[in-house]
Amino acid sequence: MADARGLTGLRNPAVVAAFGGWNDACEAASGVIDHLVDHYRAELAFALDPEDYYDFQVNRPGLKLVGDRRVLEWPTTEVLVAHLEERDLVLIGGPEPNFRWQAFSARLMSMLRSINPEMVVLLGAMLTDAPHSRPVPVAGSASPASLAGELGMEPSDYEGPTGIVGVLANECERSAIPVVSLWASVPHYVSEPPNPKATLALLARLEGVLNLALDSGEMVEAATAWIAQVDELVADDPDIATYISALEERRDETTPAPTGDVIAAEFERYLRRRDQRRG
Repeated sequence: MADARGLTGLRNPAVVAAFGGWNDACEAASGVIDHLVDHYRAELAFALDPEDYYDFQVNRPGLKLVGDRRVLEWPTTEVLVAHLEERDLVLIGGPEPNFRWQAFSARLMSMLRSINPEMVVLLGAMLTDAPHSRPVPVAGSASPASLAGELGMEPSDYEGPTGIVGVLANECERSAIPVVSLWASVPHYVSEPPNPKATLALLARLEGVLNLALDSGEMVEAATAWIAQVDELVADDPDIATYISALEERRDETTPAPTGDVIAAEFERYLRRRDQRRG
């Protein structure tokens, strides 16, 4: 386990977390964490002991060549820190645990209480009937109600089975830590990872929630290439093309145009982020 002292002296920290597996269709949510870690050269604060939480027949270790050596990498959850100009981001990523969820969440909640973040943002992605040719729907909920109102969201009213993201959201609510959940809807007919378009949509929504300029790097180009690739595949299958056309019509009929207030609020957020980039 790495030294957790890297979590001391943080500047106005916010936490962003995503977990692979059930919560992460097409690896769209974990893709945000990977992007932020790589782009901002996040530093490892600590990693949880994988022996405590993972079934290695489900989440197998991997071998990686580093120079002329083979290195064994064990699946685990890592906590890293990205130092941005405006604030520090604490990034949590790894596979959804297989064992001891209560101990796992207690370990992370202890860390969260110690750093006292402005908010915790939990990312997820699910397979739906959203067409790939339309903007990616990103559903958001937040707690407490004052934060939900500020962000134009509602408190979550979901009932049913949940993953580790839902467990942590509930624990944050119980600990009075402001928490936001963002879930991207990805097309079920293109279920193989990655889905850079969905990752980009989550990153853009995260940017708005944090009111923070986040560099998307080459993700726009990757999303454009992904759409073109799916279009080519669809063109070779008339049945799928007909099905997607029906999804597009349904989406266009049920998705209301944004109101003037929504457009104005989004434009104000854009101007703030633009000013931050220039500053």
